[in-house]
Amino acid sequence: MRLLALSGSLRARSSNGAVLRSALDLWDGPATTADIGALPHFNPDLDGEYATPPTPVAALRTAVAAADALLIVSPEYAHGVPGVLKNALDWLVSSGECVEKPVGVITASPFPTGGDHANAQLCETLRMMTGTVVPAACREIPAIGPKIDPATERVTDGPTLTDLGVAMSHLAAAATPLNP
Repeated sequence: MRLLALSGSLRARSSNGAVLRSALDLWDGPATTADIGALPHFNPDLDGEYATPPTPVAALRTAVAAADALLIVSPEYAHGVPGVLKNALDWLVSSGECVEKPVGVITASPFPTGGDHANAQLCETLRMMTGTVVPAACREIPAIGPKIDPATERVTDGPTLTDLGVAMSHLAAAATPLNP
């Protein structure tokens, strides 16, 4: 099962990046992370019926199409989804690669809410795109700071790692075909 991960943070030492790397460590199979920072701003004129999408957009669409499941890990900015991640999803809206694709959404925040606004917005956007949001694979991780080892850039908090493992297991189960 191939997993494609999208990070809502472009920061090199992001706590959400640490969550993403920790989740990928728990995935049993090939996993890659899409480079959404290279995407141009969404412009419907570049995405019309006869348009050739920009190279980074075509690469993202190919990667999503090849994946058996998607994992989105994101911070919350101003009670919302970071612009870079929303831009990536906008490029995927009309192309169909997310249709019925199992998706897990994880948000992490230094605050007690765990990025609940961004999590809800991402789940709603993905449902509108007809992705299959797997509720058991979605998490909001509060007070993320002390749960990460800055040296390894991984989650080290035992309960959080266990919970991430459960979420990744549910995502894997959703991505497993019934008749292989």
